[in-house]
Parts: sequence; C-alpha cells; structure tokens
Amino acid sequence: MAGPTRITSPCLAIHGGAGTITRALLGPAQEAEYRAALTEALTAGYALLQQGASSLDAVVAAVQVLEDCPLFNAGRGAVFTHNGLIELDASVMDGRSGLAGAVAGVRHIRNPVLAARRVMEQSRHVLLIGEGAEQFALAQGLAFEAPAYFHTERRWQQLQQARAQSAVLLDHSAPGAAGAVFEIALNDHKYGTVGAVALDAAGNLAAATSTGGLTNKQFGRVGDTPIIGAGCYAENGVVAVSGTGTGEFFMRGVLAYDIAARIKYQQQDLPSAVEQTLDSCLRQRGGEGGVISLDAQGQVYFGFNTEGMYRGQISASGLQVEIYHA
Repeated sequence: MAGPTRITSPCLAIHGGAGTITRALLGPAQEAEYRAALTEALTAGYALLQQGASSLDAVVAAVQVLEDCPLFNAGRGAVFTHNGLIELDASVMDGRSGLAGAVAGVRHIRNPVLAARRVMEQSRHVLLIGEGAEQFALAQGLAFEAPAYFHTERRWQQLQQARAQSAVLLDHSAPGAAGAVFEIALNDHKYGTVGAVALDAAGNLAAATSTGGLTNKQFGRVGDTPIIGAGCYAENGVVAVSGTGTGEFFMRGVLAYDIAARIKYQQQDLPSAVEQTLDSCLRQRGGEGGVISLDAQGQVYFGFNTEGMYRGQISASGLQVEIYHA
C-alpha cells in the first residue's frame, strides 16, 4: 500500500513467548526477572523511536535485547535440538518497502535478528539457511559466538528430560527428574519465541521475530519464525504482526498474513481480525500460541489462546508489561 502521509505517535510492542504461564508456576522472583527484561527491551527500542529512528531500527533493537537475555528462547538461552545443538531462526519485515529478510538453522550468529536484517538490506534474497546464512553473516561482519555462549544449564536439563521421555517440549519446561516433576513440565508449555512490532513517527510499520525452536526438535526443523507471512509480517497502512506458538499451525494458516488480509480486504478492525484468525488457524485446529499486532493508527492488540504471554508496549501514554491472561 502507499506510504503514510501523516505524522503519528511512535509505538512499540513486544512479546517473549506464550503458553501455560501462571503465577503459581512462575513465582514472584522469576516474574520480576521477566518483567525487568521486557522493560529493558521496550526501553531500548522506544528510545530509538523518540530519536526519530525507523520502526525497523526499533524492532531490531528490542529483539536484540531479548536475544541477549538467557530467559528467552532466542539467541543466548535458546533450546537444544535432539542431538544437542542450538539452531536459531529469525526474520524482519519493513512495512514501508515491503522488503523482508530471514535466516534459519544458524548456530553461531550472536544475534540472528541482525543477520535477518542484513539479508533484507544487503542481498537479493529473503531467506538464507544454515552454513550459507552463516557465511553471509560472517562476510557482513556480524558477531559470532562459540556454542558455549548459547548453552544454559536450564535448557540442557530440559533436553535431557525430553530425551528420557522421547518427547518434544515446547519451551521453558521446568527441569527435573522423570515422574511427577516431568508431568508438570509437560503441562507447562511455554513458547519462547520473541518478537516486536513498531510504528514510527512517519507512520511506517515493521516487525521482527526470533527463536530457538522446540526442545528436542528434529535436526533441521524450521518453524514459522523465519517464514514471512506466518510468524512475521508488516505492511504500511495495514498492520505489523509477530507470532509465537505451535509453528506448524502458523505456517499452515499463513497466520500473520491472514490477519493483514482481514484488515486490508474485509476492513475488519484489529481485534476482530486477530481473534478470527486465531480461531481459524489455532483454536479450531488444536494449535496454541499468540500474536502481538499493531495497526496503522497505533492500536496495539495482544491475542493468545494460552494462559499467559510475556508481552509489553510503550508509547507516549507510558510503558506497560503484562504476563498473565487477566
């Protein structure tokens, strides 16, 4: 769509994953850690918007903070594959130009979201994977880390737990032995993908998403995060969306773009578009997860069909961070 013709108030929204997130399972100390990390990401991205930077700059900065935080399943602190590796995915989309970039299955790039942006801006492509993506990022001068940087004991214990039960865990499951503790862990589903959407002072929208995928996932598995239109989408005058949840359902339903299409072609308002898409793509098909969304008027809407979602927003009206459903 044509670019905006008005000056608007900048806004940024982020998420750090959705799932079975309750006060009883999280606890006050851990809740405080998550709130502090979300606040740091919001503050970093919004500071750029206040300085006149683009929405793309803001979402990349916010996601970079979350990738550097071991609390989230993206970058440092990402989950392990079945064979004990960490494989990272990320994407960005610029609503002004319609350009997008993504990387998948990378193992050494410190901030995959930066690599995704470089793919968008410095290549003719949208998606690069594995070794090819890493060679490109290295040529671009991006920071690399040894596997030990990404390794956290909590994620390693999750893998051992999942291996013992031949299960695939959906992130943040509490470490512990088999039996009752493991049963609790299986019910403690948290999708740790991180993401951001932003609207800048010129009215431009942007979105970014980053993840480590699923604990004990098959080697080479790629979810919705680096798939434009599934886990990430932005279009000026319409909406910016970043998702988290059961990636296969997001891909089958082209979930992020479905929200945009409802707004663009059916003139639905943002909450209606999000909820109807979640119904058709997730609830009716047995999938779980959620999205953060931001329309051209600066309206933020968080939609999810889980007990909680790490989320927050910041604008001239102030900063707000939420975790639980209500």
